[in-house]
Amino acid sequence: MSLSLAAIWRISRRDLSAHIRGLRLLAICLFLGVATLAAIGSLTAGIADELSRRGQTILGGDVEIGIAQREATQAEMAAMRKAGQVSQTVRLRAMAIAGEAGGDSLLAELKAVDSIYPHYGALTLRGGGSVRAPAKSEIYIGPTLSERLDIKIGGTVRFGEARFKVLGIIDQEPDRLGEGFTLGPVAIINMASLRDTALIQPGSMYEAKYRIKLSANEDAAAVAKTLEAQFPSAGWDITDRSNGAPGTRRFIERMGQFLTLVALAALVIAGIGVGNGVSSYLASKRASIATLKVTGADSGTIFRIYMLQILAVAAGAVIAGLAVGSVMPSVIGWVAGDILPVAPGFNLHPLPLLVSAIFGLLIAIAFALPPLARARTVPAAGLFRAIVEGNARIDRRSAAWVVSAIIAIIALAVLNAREPLFSLAFIGAAFGLLLLLTGIAWLLRAIAVRIPRPTAPLPRLALANLHRPGAQTQALVVALGLGLTLFVTLAAIQTSINNEIKNSVPDRAPSFFALDIPREGAAQFTQMVKEADPKATINMIPALRGTIIEYGGQRVDQLEELPEGAWVLNGDRGLTYSSALPKGSEIVAGQWWPADYKGPALVSLEAEVAKTLGVGVRDSMTISLLGVEVPARIASLRTVKWDNFGLNYVMVFSPGSLDAAPHNMVATLTVSKPAERILAKSIPPTFPSSSLIEVGEVTAQITVLLTQMAQAIAAAASIAILAGIAVLVGAIAAARQSRIYDSVIMKMLGSTRWQILGAQALEYGILAVVLGLVSLLLGMSAAYYVVVQIFDFSFMPDYSILALTLIGGAGLTFVLGIIGSLPILAARPSEALRSL
Repeated sequence: MSLSLAAIWRISRRDLSAHIRGLRLLAICLFLGVATLAAIGSLTAGIADELSRRGQTILGGDVEIGIAQREATQAEMAAMRKAGQVSQTVRLRAMAIAGEAGGDSLLAELKAVDSIYPHYGALTLRGGGSVRAPAKSEIYIGPTLSERLDIKIGGTVRFGEARFKVLGIIDQEPDRLGEGFTLGPVAIINMASLRDTALIQPGSMYEAKYRIKLSANEDAAAVAKTLEAQFPSAGWDITDRSNGAPGTRRFIERMGQFLTLVALAALVIAGIGVGNGVSSYLASKRASIATLKVTGADSGTIFRIYMLQILAVAAGAVIAGLAVGSVMPSVIGWVAGDILPVAPGFNLHPLPLLVSAIFGLLIAIAFALPPLARARTVPAAGLFRAIVEGNARIDRRSAAWVVSAIIAIIALAVLNAREPLFSLAFIGAAFGLLLLLTGIAWLLRAIAVRIPRPTAPLPRLALANLHRPGAQTQALVVALGLGLTLFVTLAAIQTSINNEIKNSVPDRAPSFFALDIPREGAAQFTQMVKEADPKATINMIPALRGTIIEYGGQRVDQLEELPEGAWVLNGDRGLTYSSALPKGSEIVAGQWWPADYKGPALVSLEAEVAKTLGVGVRDSMTISLLGVEVPARIASLRTVKWDNFGLNYVMVFSPGSLDAAPHNMVATLTVSKPAERILAKSIPPTFPSSSLIEVGEVTAQITVLLTQMAQAIAAAASIAILAGIAVLVGAIAAARQSRIYDSVIMKMLGSTRWQILGAQALEYGILAVVLGLVSLLLGMSAAYYVVVQIFDFSFMPDYSILALTLIGGAGLTFVLGIIGSLPILAARPSEALRSL
């Protein structure tokens, strides 16, 4: 008998309205997964849209040209002014000294602006509204600078050789995000005051920026390309308004991709819960399905009736997840505050919402079809016997649909990713984990069948529960294994990062980084440090900045797009020259030049950068240094230990190749605590152009950044943990009917409730112990990869916390299993047998 679609829908709707509670697990699992995916996708899209919308304000113009260690030439300025109105700023690190000589000092970002600044947005002061550049000998300072040095409005602060009167405290700096990472609070002066500071000397580390305001509707990208083509060797870092903060955008997109993959893994885990929920629901509908078949309904009708129910509930869960996910970016922005680079407003982003909805529906289809296919293909009599016979195999057509849905999930994830290969590897690892846990479940069942049966009744019954018909061992193992593995992974990552910072950094980190030490003052600087601490360790090297304009025969300005991961080509980079191999470096290809080398320019390149650029020993590389092209040949490749807080650079040149260029020195200083206080007072007044960076402040910023990243990963992974718990609950619910059958039979044979509960407790205990050991191995392996390969840290987890985490997770599993068993104990034999 075949019914019309309208008749099938009426049956589905009436049955669903009366028994919708049976599909709660399906709804909860899909809701969790879709809401997380939608929230992460909407947040990433919202931040990216906000960066694009505020591109002019973030950049400070329609086109920005950054030049390291020099100002634009007359020809360059003429070309810029021909394109549009030009505003110039100069930014450098400098020591701010409170009051008169001998006052407290703090590293700050000194920014000189002209009278046109800013083109877009507004520079505002606390309680003072928007302002332009301060007058000569006046300054605006950031709130942190005011608080740390206790400088109020009307007070004075010294930079270099000049003293300034504080005119106001900065509230909003319009182009702050476009300025990138800073090590200190900002202070803004007039361009005319910069010369008075005497901070700009030959070799000083500073950056001049030129923001161009174009006429309405003019193509900023085309103007940027034209200017770059006019001066290919100028060493410019040129950006247009479409990408005002490229570093921030890349970080947000990559972090968003990683969190999206974690959320997708959570949704796949939730899919197992969907399968368990559908199995449990169809088990409760066994009598109805059998009745429909007996009265003439064919398999196709049965399939359509219950598939409509499942799709209706799935659609409701997906819509609810999309609704929550679409508003979550605003909530996250409100809670996170200043952690996010920009606060995303409330906007609907159709693409991430559509992708999340498709993922949700594909997961529902992939995991709901197997139990539904089994129910529709089993004969009516077989449905009643399924309690003791177990589940039938699914038919080929349903299997094909399941495989197609899984392939669609993988394809959508890869096509929607910024880095497809990484996404494919992540998905492969997730499916590999599922297959591994499935294999472990099969192995457990096989072992339980083959080992000698205990004589004691409780262990005998517990082992039988692992392999008897209808046992949910596979679902329980997958749920338990995933949950415990995630617990261990997160704990190992968090404690390893904490121990890396806490245990490693203090033992090897210097006290200060000293920047812009004049070459002619290097001896005096060394003497002052030694006077403060005769046992001080000083590592001083030359410091320059240059831009790679050619490598391996390729001109950078002629590339259609930069190679993936080639961050070294984005703007100017630090470089140095040395006769000896820097500490923390190891040659892996080629060889170092002799100490007395005086030939053509050679360069030693960091090995990972060389791999990204596709160059090797004897290939060419040309840099632009202060507008002058310096060709060189790659002499060696080396690995660098970046985490030792020493001085090292991606590019190290041979002696004689860069000596003639004006430059200063940088140094690391390792001194005693009393000497730190002495040098913090004496160095800034004596070397006003030099900057002292306290390593403790740097490590504090790194700690905050890593903590925020770990929290974001933990927040996304917590959804996977919740999904794993939902899967566990679903597995318990799916086995409830058969366990009730076993329970009432055992009661009729004389078993007590405590004996039945003890057998189930022993069963969950066996699973928790076995899977605890498996999860420890899997979780430690996953954490090792993240900590060592991604963060490039040493793997130093806290094993006591790992043990507590594992015990807590296994204990939670055990408690959930026991709580799920209580309704089974309460079942009355007469009522249970009549319902079977």
